[in-house]
Amino acid sequence: MTREAKIMAGIILITVPSIQYGGYFLLTQLMNRSSGYMDNPLRQNFFRAGHAHAGIIVILSLVCQVLADAAMLPGPVTWVVRVGVPLAAILIPLGFFLSVTSATATRPGGAVGLIYVGAVVLAVSVVTLGVGLLRAS
Repeated sequence: MTREAKIMAGIILITVPSIQYGGYFLLTQLMNRSSGYMDNPLRQNFFRAGHAHAGIIVILSLVCQVLADAAMLPGPVTWVVRVGVPLAAILIPLGFFLSVTSATATRPGGAVGLIYVGAVVLAVSVVTLGVGLLRAS
């Protein structure tokens, strides 16, 4: 494992408590009837999706750090992968959470665009890594 992969993995692991906090926040919303959370299916779905995407993409980003070491990619392109996947783990959940901040939201707000930006960043990063790994084999 390269020094760069270790640094990125360390930074990514430090973000895990924010995902834990998201789970705690969801639990408090479920337990507090006056929060209005249970009365808003859109908000429930978006908050759950945000929390789930954060956890899964963070795990993927850790795996990608190790795989980036084995890929045949130029240095700057390797950094696109190293930073892109964890960046998607921030952008996508942020879009889910910020687009329904109001307890009475009936439609997602403008922050929903972050989901699409994050999805593009994720797709570019993993496809680039995949191509680099195929070139290395």
